[in-house]
Amino acid sequence: MNPLRDLFERCKALLFHARQEAELDEEMRDHVARETAARQRDGRAQASREAAIAFGGIERTKDEIRDASGVAPLREWFADVHYAIRALRRNAGFTLTVIGVLGAAIGAATVVFTVVQRVLIAGLPYPDPDRLVRVYQQNSATNRWSLSVVDLQAIAAQQRTLESFGAWQATTASLSGAGAPERVRVGRATSGFFATLQVATLRGRLLEPQDDSPSAAPVVVVSYRLAARLLGGPDQAIGRRVTIDGVTHAVVGVLPAGRDELGGITAEAWPILQLRTPLRRGPFGFGAIGRLKPGVTLEDARADLAGVSERLFPLWVAGFQDREARLTPYPLRDAVIGDAGGQVKLFAGAVALVLLLAIANVATLMLVRTASREHELSVRVALGAGRRRLIRLVLTECFVLVAAAGVLALVIAFVAIKGTALVAPTLPRLGELVVDGRSVAFALVLTFVAGALISLAPLSSRLVRGYGAASLAISPARTGPGRRAGIVRGVLVATEFALALPLVTGAGLLLTSFLRLQRVDPGFDPTGVYAVLIALPGGRYGDPATSQAFWRLAESRASELNGVTAAGLAGSIPPDNGGDVNNFDLLDRPVPTGTAQPVVPWSTVSAGYFAALGIPLLEGRLFTPGDSATAPPVVIVSRAWAAKYYPRSSAIGRQLYNGGCSTCPPTTVVGVVGDVPYLGLASATEGMYAPLAQDGPRTLNLVVRSRLDAGASFRALRAVVASLDPDLAPTEIPMQEHLEQALGDPRRWTAVVSAFAMTGMALAALGIFGLMSYVVRQRRREFGVRLALGASPRSLGLLVVQGGMRYAGAGTLVGLGLVTFESRWLGALLYRVEATSPVVLLAAVALLLATGLLSCWRPGVRAARIKPLEVISGE
Repeated sequence: MNPLRDLFERCKALLFHARQEAELDEEMRDHVARETAARQRDGRAQASREAAIAFGGIERTKDEIRDASGVAPLREWFADVHYAIRALRRNAGFTLTVIGVLGAAIGAATVVFTVVQRVLIAGLPYPDPDRLVRVYQQNSATNRWSLSVVDLQAIAAQQRTLESFGAWQATTASLSGAGAPERVRVGRATSGFFATLQVATLRGRLLEPQDDSPSAAPVVVVSYRLAARLLGGPDQAIGRRVTIDGVTHAVVGVLPAGRDELGGITAEAWPILQLRTPLRRGPFGFGAIGRLKPGVTLEDARADLAGVSERLFPLWVAGFQDREARLTPYPLRDAVIGDAGGQVKLFAGAVALVLLLAIANVATLMLVRTASREHELSVRVALGAGRRRLIRLVLTECFVLVAAAGVLALVIAFVAIKGTALVAPTLPRLGELVVDGRSVAFALVLTFVAGALISLAPLSSRLVRGYGAASLAISPARTGPGRRAGIVRGVLVATEFALALPLVTGAGLLLTSFLRLQRVDPGFDPTGVYAVLIALPGGRYGDPATSQAFWRLAESRASELNGVTAAGLAGSIPPDNGGDVNNFDLLDRPVPTGTAQPVVPWSTVSAGYFAALGIPLLEGRLFTPGDSATAPPVVIVSRAWAAKYYPRSSAIGRQLYNGGCSTCPPTTVVGVVGDVPYLGLASATEGMYAPLAQDGPRTLNLVVRSRLDAGASFRALRAVVASLDPDLAPTEIPMQEHLEQALGDPRRWTAVVSAFAMTGMALAALGIFGLMSYVVRQRRREFGVRLALGASPRSLGLLVVQGGMRYAGAGTLVGLGLVTFESRWLGALLYRVEATSPVVLLAAVALLLATGLLSCWRPGVRAARIKPLEVISGE
């Protein structure tokens, strides 16, 4: 027969079953009627009976025809599915529990797979992403930093291994000309930046080489979001002019929707970066990316750029003396991912443990459910059902449950992936996260694997050995639990405790770390302290005297505000605004020639800044009006800096060269103040402060300590800024919230892992509670007889509890081995707590065993309350 026609007939038989049954009945009746008529014409008295006998069994003939259609197995499977659904509906609590537990676990695993696949595995969304590199300055395996203008121009002129090369500088800027001034994230970029990434615009053009010249008219490419929000849409944006930090830019291009991140930099506007001729090697602070030429390896580029470094060093040795520093390329994908891999692995590990816990828990529940159906299965055996039929019946029920859990998992994954930004707002490539075909396929495969693993549990019961006729006559309560099934149940419950211990220990370590981080002294009292970030546009404040005049007026007017007790200015504010760092070399303790100089947070401040934050003066003096631009350079250092470099003597009066400039006048230490961290609460507190008058920053934080609330203080500060320059858009920074945000990542990860740990403990508790409750039901008659023979209720209760605790104890011992693996990669996320902390480990073990004890207590009480007379009379 034609295979297609055969398939068509099978589908027809399956889909139109009722109509085919009616046609079969009619055909059978027609054949019997014809045979009867023929026999009546022969004069037979019992023609009808003889015709039926001659035709053979009608039902048997129907079965043969149905078998010949080839769809009987499918019909039986549909019948099994229908029966399984009816049976599960009768036990809604069990059904919803299994679907919920397994669906949530598979859904979480699908989200993790999507994150891992998109963030850690997938290539960047650019043509030939493996050829993209980012270039750093590096002088050791762990110390690398950004580039200077000298570096950028040397690479552009001398490299031979890059097909294209571009630079960028990420910052925030005041944007006006399209409504009220506001601060937006900008990525100043050269034309090579876009050429390297090979992105296209939705409207207009990208930045081009002629735009790179300092004499060219400033242009900007904007994001689709900015064009739609401020410029009337992509079509109307082209040709419009916007003012960025006081400089008018013409909009020449609009990026496609969703292109808010390029090369790991998120920005709404991409103004042209026009590099001017440098006067010294520093400052650094520029990012650089390149595209390798076809056939060029990373090692080729590394050797090429190392040669550029060697040729560059003697030209600028007076201002940069680190001979070990090399221009070094790294895969751009690694640079974009950064240290996010550790966070993703932490999340993935926790989800994997919860998934295994869920599978073990559901397998335990399925095993108990199958055992409770022994009488029903025995009846089916008595009615003629074979072992294969029973196995198929139980497995169908398993897969119906798992299939429903898989559907729920996909729903959870589609919803949860949108919430990833809430759990990990700093995760790179967040905009690329989407549940696609791979994620759906992963969820389906995981669902199938989970179904197969869970199905192994019922197969370990008496189902495999089969049910004899005696099974029908003997109550399961009289036979007690099978040995094999009992072992499997015990192993599953012990496994749950083994998997839960690493989760509880991890949560304990992160919680301890978070609490210790929370107790870190930030070095100042944030109560009543408010700051606004002000960036002066270079077009109007390019002259240092103009910017200095602005800062003096801003500080003076802020200090005169009602309720303000102190006001000051600072380039960086604690605890994690360490954008300004600088290298230095002590005159009395210079580093060896050609080696790297120490680097510390370096903040330009006014004298009032210390009073505004409440940083105490410990030795020497603060800055005075005499520390002017023409006076000898001075600095104030932190107590930790002084203790590190001059532990047995005073740091006052010591001199140093800063910024690698050995030909500049030396800088003198004039004061020592309290410690304040600038690179994160967990960082060292060494720091240096330079006087505002001896530097020319155009971006500073105006900080005040006020007796008024946040709203009134910020309104007053905005009024001060507007009175000096109405085109500026200050950014408000409440220091109390700023300090709390520094704990954001540790707080979120502690909460996530703690939630997983609580889920793990709940699943382990549910597993051991279900098992011991089942044991009490199965041994109810035995316990009744023991009580009748003189056993005490207390002894039976202890017997049940001890049995459960043996499983919990065995699982906990195995879990200790898993904790040792966990500690290998968890240590990097902890602050002042060892990953192998015995206190935390003992507390986790005690908590887990206590949970097991409470879970076993209720079944033990039930065993103790069994009434012997009722049990024996019931039998």
